[in-house]
Amino acid sequence: MRIEPFGVEEWMNTYEMKAEYNIAETCVESLTVEELLNLSGDPESAYREICNIKLTYGEIPGSVELRRAIASLYESMTEDNILITQGGIGANFLAQFSLIDPGDSVISVYPTYQQLYSVPKAFGVSVNLWPLRPEKHFLPDIKELKAISESTKHLKMICLNNPNNPTGALMDEDFLKKIIDIAKSHGAYVLCDEVYRGLEHDASFKTPSIADLYERGISTGSMSKVFSLAGLRLGWIAGPPEVVRECFSHRNYMTISCGCIDEHLALVAMKCRNRLLGRNLQIVRENFATLSSWIDEEKHVRWVPPSAGTTAFLDFSRYNMPSRDFCKRLLDETGAFLVPGSAFGPEFEGWVRMGFACTSEVLKKGLNCVSKFLRKLEGEIQKR
Repeated sequence: MRIEPFGVEEWMNTYEMKAEYNIAETCVESLTVEELLNLSGDPESAYREICNIKLTYGEIPGSVELRRAIASLYESMTEDNILITQGGIGANFLAQFSLIDPGDSVISVYPTYQQLYSVPKAFGVSVNLWPLRPEKHFLPDIKELKAISESTKHLKMICLNNPNNPTGALMDEDFLKKIIDIAKSHGAYVLCDEVYRGLEHDASFKTPSIADLYERGISTGSMSKVFSLAGLRLGWIAGPPEVVRECFSHRNYMTISCGCIDEHLALVAMKCRNRLLGRNLQIVRENFATLSSWIDEEKHVRWVPPSAGTTAFLDFSRYNMPSRDFCKRLLDETGAFLVPGSAFGPEFEGWVRMGFACTSEVLKKGLNCVSKFLRKLEGEIQKR
């Protein structure tokens, strides 16, 4: 099987560990094990429980208690609707691997996490990209989806990412229902990567889940972004029981089970999730305000303000430099780290992705580095 290079991940793999100010990271500032156990309210007891875990395979689909806790994140799910996976990336791969076949067609929003369209393409599936454009606030056009679907044979799945990475755009319930109407007319699944769900910038809004809205809706989630626990490598699929059973059957060939210590720590986080989410929402919302103020000062940088999540897509095209060159020079000269827009596809040259859920200190120092670098570029432009 041939698969396209994963642009964002290859960039991160190459340069991330060289960064002094990582303002490309997409997870809310990660917790230590000690910090997580302290959030539990009884760290000594939580530590003893970990020490007493027997290192077996554990419950193969994931512990019932953890699956029930994850199901509570949804309106209509039970433990029978949940399958534990190795990260959100494992959930997306497993859902596509289990449900689509060569000869099928898939429609995916674009830009998004590249896995959602490159994996089905590698499986021999016809993939149609559904573009997100800044002039439409990075929300897709329903008329375009209808036109694409009508010209597509054997449509099996529509792939979404809500809230979106890299743009932070957010589709509300009414918008999702319009997508569902089109999917229903083709008998297609809707797979929605919802790993940033719960990090809304407007406290009055809660992102609806596709799994609650559509009988063929499949939500994928993760402990990485919202819960600051990427090191657990734990995610899940939420969807119809028959989909969960099919994915479970395919997962037997891939992972058997996930780690029982990882699952236990994830359950600790779920039990204290109100405190954990309170911490993380404060980080995201305060840092978003910092980033917004910085954008107001940088007259040559444009954006569509994100509505949720931890990422922003920034337009640096006025500096007339390839985005990879821009990000590489920025890193080499200042230690600040961003992701080039071209890593998401050639159409996004001139853009960069920024992550703003690190510590406030790292964000402020990183933005200061970017400002100094921009002044240097402006001086170089004036000398030409």
